Amino acid sequence: MSRKIGVSLMRKFHLASHDEIKSGNTTDIYFIRTREILKEKQLENIKVTMEVTASSLPKKWPWGILCGLDEVANLFEGVPIDIFAMPEGSVFYARDYNYVKEPIIVIQGKYSDFCLLETPLLGLICQASGVATKSARIRKIAGNAQLISFGIRRIHPGLSPMIDRAAYIGGMDGVSSLSGAKTINKKPIGTMPHSLIILFGEQMKAWKAYDEVMPNEVPRIALIDTYYDEKTEAILATEILKDKLYGVRIDTPSSRKGDFEDIIREVRWELDIRGFKDVKIFVSGGLDEENIGSLKKAGVFGFGVGTSISNAPTIDFAMDIVEVEGRPSAKRGKLGGVKQSWRCPECMVDIVRLRDDNSPKCPLCSGSTKPMLVPLIENGQIVADIPEIDSIRKRVLKQISKINL
Repeated sequence: MSRKIGVSLMRKFHLASHDEIKSGNTTDIYFIRTREILKEKQLENIKVTMEVTASSLPKKWPWGILCGLDEVANLFEGVPIDIFAMPEGSVFYARDYNYVKEPIIVIQGKYSDFCLLETPLLGLICQASGVATKSARIRKIAGNAQLISFGIRRIHPGLSPMIDRAAYIGGMDGVSSLSGAKTINKKPIGTMPHSLIILFGEQMKAWKAYDEVMPNEVPRIALIDTYYDEKTEAILATEILKDKLYGVRIDTPSSRKGDFEDIIREVRWELDIRGFKDVKIFVSGGLDEENIGSLKKAGVFGFGVGTSISNAPTIDFAMDIVEVEGRPSAKRGKLGGVKQSWRCPECMVDIVRLRDDNSPKCPLCSGSTKPMLVPLIENGQIVADIPEIDSIRKRVLKQISKINL
């Protein structure tokens, strides 16, 4: 017996369309009611200044990485307002050197013109910034190890381009998903699943088939934990693929891991004594800040990082009025007035001042500071250059090299 589906449930996948997001149909109902009341009471022309801040960061992180600003620009294009924002990929702080909440984005215009877009604005940057921040933290721990984003199977597939873009900006070297790779204009990176080995009935046949079918530019990385001990399978892989073997990947489940660092050391030892010192060890499964550093020391060359990135804590950004018709006005817990965030590019110290104040000196080195909030939208027109993704990523890596975890 078939079930009739109402018009509102006709989506095959539960994703809002571009038009629905842009038109404000993904907003919270109280913004609709607010705009109706303002119009009825002839207050729809009131001009405000609003700030986006993060009062705190997850897990006491000392800094975050702003991500999703390209989508913010697309969201507000055509809306008659002005927006000042930190550039995409900027390190930001919840509070500045003097413990003042730091504005990340500033919006000015008629409240009725943009109030319906507050909800999607926050949604665009909260999750993406969380993913980028988590990726940047893992990059600092991993040093020069190869990092690949493996996490799209832990999220709604409609979000895979956003997740992998944010992960790459934060410091991942590549991504496994087709959609994510297309978004960052790179080739997807991956090896082989356990299912391939199981369908062949044994590891050796699967490795040999992989070598015979895959084009030469695909690295020969053998998965070595399907049936036997990892060390045993690593030795078998060298015998099957010989000099073609580029690397081995270990994805051992937690029920079999034991002392995972020692497993890595054993595999490294057995490869080395057989003349395969150039064969690299890759690991995946259950990786996070707590174990990547020690696994790298044990001999891991590259990491496929999944859930800890795709399910990274979101940044709890909030958007609040700080000025009404040119007068400072803010709710409890917020500071009124239009502000600017100033940064010492050498010390990475931020100072928040009223926008019209002079630029402060760095409290650590007495050097000059630069304004971080720069024009993004002017009267509905995008005025900032949206840089290529590799430029954003390089900017992130340069910044995080100057700060501690």
